[in-house]
Parts: sequence; structure tokens; C-alpha cells
Amino acid sequence: MAKMAKTVTFSSFSSLSNLSSLPSFNSIPASPLNKTFSQSMMEEALESAESIIKKWDPNSQSYIKIISLFRHSRKEAKEFIRCVRDLRKAMHFLVSQDSKSEKLVLAQNLMQIGMSTLEKEFFQILCSNRDHLDPESASGQSTISSNSEFEVYLEYDDEDEDDLKKAGESISQVEKASALVMSDLKVIAETMISCGYGKECIKSYKLIRKSIVDEGLHLLGIEKVKPSHFHKTDWGVLEHMIKNWIKAAKIGVTTLLRGEKLLCDHVFSASLTIGQSCFNQIAKEAGLSLFMLPELVANKEKKHHHHERIFKLMDLYAAISDLWPDIEMIFNFDSLASVKTLVLSTLKKLKDSIHTCLKDFETKIHKDSSKELSPEGGILKLTRAAMSFISSLSEYSRVLSEILTEHPLKTNTRLLESYFTAPILEDEHVNNHACSVHLAWLILVFLCKLDTKAESYNDVSLSYIFLVNNLHFVVDTVRSSNLKNLLGDDWLTKHEAKLKSYAAKYEIAAWTNVLVSLPGKNSTRLSPEEATKCFKRFHAAFAGAYLKQSSCVIVDVKLRDELKVSIARKLVPEYKEFYEKYLPMLRKDRNIEMLVSFKPDNLENYLSDLFHGTPILSGSSHPASSSLSSASCFSIGCVKN
Repeated sequence: MAKMAKTVTFSSFSSLSNLSSLPSFNSIPASPLNKTFSQSMMEEALESAESIIKKWDPNSQSYIKIISLFRHSRKEAKEFIRCVRDLRKAMHFLVSQDSKSEKLVLAQNLMQIGMSTLEKEFFQILCSNRDHLDPESASGQSTISSNSEFEVYLEYDDEDEDDLKKAGESISQVEKASALVMSDLKVIAETMISCGYGKECIKSYKLIRKSIVDEGLHLLGIEKVKPSHFHKTDWGVLEHMIKNWIKAAKIGVTTLLRGEKLLCDHVFSASLTIGQSCFNQIAKEAGLSLFMLPELVANKEKKHHHHERIFKLMDLYAAISDLWPDIEMIFNFDSLASVKTLVLSTLKKLKDSIHTCLKDFETKIHKDSSKELSPEGGILKLTRAAMSFISSLSEYSRVLSEILTEHPLKTNTRLLESYFTAPILEDEHVNNHACSVHLAWLILVFLCKLDTKAESYNDVSLSYIFLVNNLHFVVDTVRSSNLKNLLGDDWLTKHEAKLKSYAAKYEIAAWTNVLVSLPGKNSTRLSPEEATKCFKRFHAAFAGAYLKQSSCVIVDVKLRDELKVSIARKLVPEYKEFYEKYLPMLRKDRNIEMLVSFKPDNLENYLSDLFHGTPILSGSSHPASSSLSSASCFSIGCVKN
């Protein structure tokens, strides 16, 4: 709005509501003319009117060359307004007595001069007080005092000025200036309308205020867009335009148009019809121009759907939805219905486009046939992209719930219910259930795709490493984003259990052969020859498993350590017991060092090197390489024997 201040000054005061602190009344103060008119009263009214009205007639010799009556003397302006209003009553009296009276002709001429003077005053006040009639001042008030401060001033005589000063002490000078300007416009408008000169009054008002509104939109960057040019606009440029529009629209609606509506209602409170007609001509074109961009965006996306564009569409939808209460208040009569119709049509099209983007994303997951697989079982780019998209969706839960409530899932709801229970939200004003269910469904669709991709691995243990890594990434994304609030603890508990299940299945697939190479706890005592073969069998199984699993990766450090500890707890104690039981029996064997390649104390060291995605190859410089190579070769010899 800083830009706008170059031409239309926006002050931060809230003046108009403070007028309620001043003494007020609902009608013109009583005067002799309010009573039954008599001939003498009529003549007195004509005489008073002729004196002051001709004084301000530019064609009169007594004309005072002052720019503004209201600026020159508020006391004299008060008298001018009083005389004009009394003149109107005198004219009614004359018409009822003698419609061909010369005094009636005089009164009509005086009225024309008075109206011309007030029309000029009205125009000058509008032109010279733009800074005191800024929309921000008016928009800061939910209501504006229905009584003119000028009328309040009319009610009191000079001796009451001290009371007025006391009543206005809480109003700052700037606030007072703004309030006085609006009161002057209001009292002039009421006087001219009551005298049958409303058309002349609103002509100036519409001309000046429309230019201010149009200029305000221009300074906010709101310009008319040609549909033919718009459809050729690149999406990157369009994103920037949407971002700027959202900021500008908030100011344009809540400050510029809302303030203008309140100002117009205040000035023309004497006639609802005139006020509506006036505001219609000031704001209708501006309102249609303001909401042209969202309409064009909605129409464009209705034809060309790209799921990644959903976020800008939701930003646009949310911005317009938030402004809707103000839009309803501002454009609240039939002549401006086209603006509300345009906004509602735009919201409907945006809803449809957003829902289509969601379906497009789901379809892309279903149809994904990429052969991208990490050889070490790591996290797919697809996993990162899909979860980034879904977690970003969770930040728009209010918007999505509004849209998805109208588009419930058309799928196997029993399957979804068995898989997911939406949390009960404490905030009764926000129903996110529809959003929660739909996001849970999208994640389920993606997890099914992961299951399918896991089947592409030739090695079962590697397929489980793949599932562990990718499911952990999914669970971690849910836990660390707004998805947690939408899916709830129940979802996390179920999927953490599933993650542990995958890890356990990996251990079975990868390390069972190593464990079964050792004799059971309840087996009979082995002979030296049987113990030798058992050592060879264990060494061969461990070397084979270790070399194979060393190429796998567990991305998450905590998960990696937990899995290594779990394997070690199952393997090391079993081997240590066997080692300590049968090694003494083989002490005399000359090949004992070659036979017993792995000692229980350093078995955990070998396991600690796992899951970094760095395979241990024969002949490498890795410290375990020589031991594993010799053990592997020895075990081959063992098999041959």
C-alpha cells in the first residue's frame, strides 16, 4: 500500500467512530419555521436566505472571493445550510398558498443559486481533501455515525462550544479533520437531496471517487488483462502474478473498496437508492477488474491440469474465500450482483481444478512405471517427491476439506477404514475429516506402489531394506509435518509397527543362514571333527552374508544403529557360547588361526560397518577384507571336502 500513498494518502487514524462521543440528534434543530408557517415567517425566511445566498453568488456584487465557504467560516456555512433548508420549507408554504406568487419565483431563483453554491462546495471539498477521505480511514470503521458532525454543530449555539471542545478532546487533530470533511459532505448531500438536487450532487462525487478507486487499483498493480495474451503467459510468470494479486486483492477489498463503500453509505445516508446508484458506478467496474485474474487462471487450469500447480490454485482459493465476507458486504445489492456472481463462479472453477489436480497426482502414482531402483535399497526420488507433495497438501487442510467434502472418495472405503482412523479434532469450527481421509488414501496408494517396486529386487533381503528405508521416510515425513495432526497417532503407531515388521523380515531373510549354521542349544555335544565343520560352516555363512549385506544402505542413522544392534544381539551371544565351548577342544590343531577367523570380541566390529552402502570387496584396503577373503576361501575348501 506504500505505493498507493504517492497519490492517495492513507493515514492510520480511526476518526469517524469517535464522532459518537459528540452530542448528536436525529433532525435539524428546531427553528420558528419548524412550526406552522405564517406569512411573516415565510418573509423572514426569504429575507435571511436572500442575504446569505446572494453573498456567495459568483454573479453577485457582494460575492466574497473566497475559495470555499466551509473553509472560510464554519459558522457562516452553518447559517447557509440553515437558510437553504428553511428556504425549502418556505417554498412549500408558498406553493400551498399561491403557486404563481412572485415570492415563489424569487425563492426558486435563490434555491438554484444555493444549490449551485453547494454543488461547487461539494466538488471543492472532494478535490481538496483526498488525504482526509482515504479509504483506509473509512475501512477501519465497522460503522460510521449516522449523524453529521456539522448537524451536531448546527444544534448548538456559541455558548455551547466549550462543551463541544470537551467532547472532542479524545479526537486527534488529524482524526477531527477527517471527520469534519466527511460531515461536510454528508450535510451538503442531505441538503441537496432533500431539495431535489441529488443528481447534481452525485455527479461530482462519482467522477472524483471513481478516479480514486481506479487509481488505487492501478497502484496496487491491478490491470485489465486480455484473455488472448493471458493464455500465452508462462506458468512461472503466472505464479508471480498470482502471488502479487493475493497481496493486492486483500488491500483492494478490505481497504480500498470496503472503505469506499462505508464512505458512500455515510455521505448518502439520506437516500439508500442514491447511495447504491453512486457506489455501483464507482465500484462495479473496479470489482470486475479486480477479480478478472483469478477467473482467467481458473479457466486456464480447467483445460490444462498439472498437479504441481495445485498450491497456487489453493492460495488463490483461500485468499478469495477469506475475502468473501467483505465482498458480500461491499457488493450487497442487486446492481452489483455481477461481481459476486463472478467471484462465486471463480471459486467453483478453482475447486474443480484443485480436485482434478489431486486426481491427476493419484493417477500418476498408479501409472508410474519407472525402473528407478536403488541398487543398495535406498530411498527413491519418487518417495521424496510424493511425500513432499502430500505433506505440502497438509498445510492446506482447511481449503482441501471444503473442496473434498463435495468430492468424497469413490473407492473401497472398508479397505481404507481398516488401514486408517481419522483423528477427532478438538476444534469444532474446522472439520478436516475429508482432508485427513483423502491424504491417508494418497499415502496408501503410494505405499502400494512401493510394494510393487520392492518385488523388482531379485534378493528378498534387499527388497526389505528398500521397504524399510522408504516406509521410514514416509513415517518420518508424517511425524514431522502437519500430516501428524491430520492422520493422528493411530496412523503412526500402525506404520511404525509395519516398519518393525519389515526390519524383522529383513533379519530373517539376510541372517537366518548364519544363525542356523551354529548348533542348537539343546543339541548333543559335538566331536572335534563336527566342531571343526561347524566353525567352517559359520565362517562361510557369515562371510557370505556380510559381503552381500555390506552393499546395502540404511539411510536413517538411528534406524541403522537399531538394526545393527538387533542383529548383533541375536548373533553374537550364540556364536560366543559356541566359541567358548568348542575352541579349547581345537587348541592343538595347527590351523586353528585359519580355522577360527572370527572371534566373538570383534564380531560386532564387523557388523558395525554394515548399511553404509559401501560393499567390502576382496583385495580392498578395508580391515575386514583379508579376514573375510580367507574365511571365504577356506569355507569353499570346506565345502569341497
